[in-house]
Amino acid sequence: MALFVLSLLTLSAISFTHADSGMIGVNYGRIADNLPAPEKVVELLKSQGINRVKLYDTDKSVLTALANSGIKVVVSLPNENLAAASADQSYTDNWVQENVKKYTPATDIEAIAVGNEVFVDPRNTTTYLVQAMKNIQSSLVKFNLDESIKVSSPIALSALANSYPPSSGSFKPDLIEPVIKPMLDLLRKTSSHIMVNAYPFFAYAANADKISLDYALFKENAGNVDSGNGLKYSNLLDAQIDAVFAAMAAVGFNDVKLVVTETGWPSAGDENEIGAGSANAAAYNGGLVKRVLTGNGTPLKPKEPLNVYLFALFNENQKTGPTSERNYGLFYPNENKVYDLPFSAKSTPVNDGKDKVPVKTPSSHVGGQTWCVANGKTTKEKLQEGLDYACGEGGADCRPIQKGATCYDPESLEAHASYAFNSYYQKNARGVGTCDFGGAAYVVSQPPKYGKCEFPTGH
Repeated sequence: MALFVLSLLTLSAISFTHADSGMIGVNYGRIADNLPAPEKVVELLKSQGINRVKLYDTDKSVLTALANSGIKVVVSLPNENLAAASADQSYTDNWVQENVKKYTPATDIEAIAVGNEVFVDPRNTTTYLVQAMKNIQSSLVKFNLDESIKVSSPIALSALANSYPPSSGSFKPDLIEPVIKPMLDLLRKTSSHIMVNAYPFFAYAANADKISLDYALFKENAGNVDSGNGLKYSNLLDAQIDAVFAAMAAVGFNDVKLVVTETGWPSAGDENEIGAGSANAAAYNGGLVKRVLTGNGTPLKPKEPLNVYLFALFNENQKTGPTSERNYGLFYPNENKVYDLPFSAKSTPVNDGKDKVPVKTPSSHVGGQTWCVANGKTTKEKLQEGLDYACGEGGADCRPIQKGATCYDPESLEAHASYAFNSYYQKNARGVGTCDFGGAAYVVSQPPKYGKCEFPTGH
């Protein structure tokens, strides 16, 4: 059974209530001073068909807003509370009473993440983790919540001493006896999952000379064969997950299931953050959604569908660190999408996958070329908004549609928007999600005709 995972598919589109398909979820982080009120966020989640969400605390206003919403919730005990939770059962009893039991069953809390990436916490809280988890579990038993609410703790991939090839995955030796084994033992006994935060972006950015971008972004690629067991990998996330499975097997826990509690790709970054950008973010998350919803497992665990939480719901302007840290959001604080991502079968972009599968076209057209044009049925406001973005922040070459230039005629919003949309699309290598503009654009396989203007193909 897939525990504490969430589907981004509306039930009216496709039902994934059985355990044969993977599920996609979203993290609702709030390190920002400009986010919508929790009530508005719940409306946004529901409008996108998101029926599960993961939080980083137990904020009263958020948990209250989620009451009777039909959205299942993972809450978190912050790292700074681990020492107290480890030392005193009465502390966890009170914490569970005030932060969990108080909101149930109206708010459907289904898991507690005890800490987050504790092994890399500068406060050195690792020694407190397992006892804190055990105390939280005992408190859940005390309040008869242990059947409906599971306990786990998200680990970073840096907990591994080795992750390549995946079959050689192993935990850092200093973590195995003090924390990994007792934690996995607790997860096994309570039928919970290990929570893993996995970011192919970090691996790619640090090794762009060795790792194919297409391999990191779920695009067509030659794949990588694991020299240890001969299994072939078509994407980096699968390889990272299987490294964790191999590491668990190496310490005697081949049967504990896994949920990816964070994964994502930044839509912007500093100059040295190789690969950051909206086109790659759209390709990664779009490819991930499709990958998960196939229901297939990883090469090492082919029958165990992936369960994944995307990071994150919003761009968070108060996060510290490099620019990328503030640009993982699927949405801006004004609730506009940062880039198009199909949250349901109904909203799959019309260009979905066409950058990978060449369109069969008449002999007058070189097979495989595609263009992006404006959707004449959309509103003028959407066209103008898309045009402004493409020619501004998007970096499209809009010089040919300036007055007196080659593509100024015909002087229509649809024609100008089509030129700008196509320039942006070609510039971003016709990536998934780069021809949508909020539904204002779509892909065609014939050269667009607007007066005497010739649309570039990027070749």
